[in-house]
Amino acid sequence: MSEHRRARRILLSTPVIVEVVGQPEMSLPPEVEKVYRRVEADRSAIGRRFPGVVRDLSTNGAFVATEPVPLMSRLAMQFDFDGHKVDALAWVLWKREADCSIQRADGQGAINLPRGIGVMFEAIPLEVRIAIARKVG
Repeated sequence: MSEHRRARRILLSTPVIVEVVGQPEMSLPPEVEKVYRRVEADRSAIGRRFPGVVRDLSTNGAFVATEPVPLMSRLAMQFDFDGHKVDALAWVLWKREADCSIQRADGQGAINLPRGIGVMFEAIPLEVRIAIARKVG
């Protein structure tokens, strides 16, 4: 299977607590409000809190094996990495709604893929981003 992602990733199995948090309201001057548009977070699952497992991690995001939530949900995530307690904000960019398997490119069996979500970090502490970058180096 070829790798199409830009950021190198670390494979791991780290417990994570995920909470759907939504995004803050923004107050704009009326002149700007008429012409300003931004991506809006899905609000249907705000307040849901659940466990998961970070299965791969990059400086930009992660795959979390967990129950799927709506695309464009904004999440608060808490997990440990390399001696750091990580508090991150992330957006759900894709989801796998059920476990599945695909054949390996070399024909030597199957690769099992768990259900879960692909997230992009909005905010993660700089020292954690640096630690991830060193590990994937």
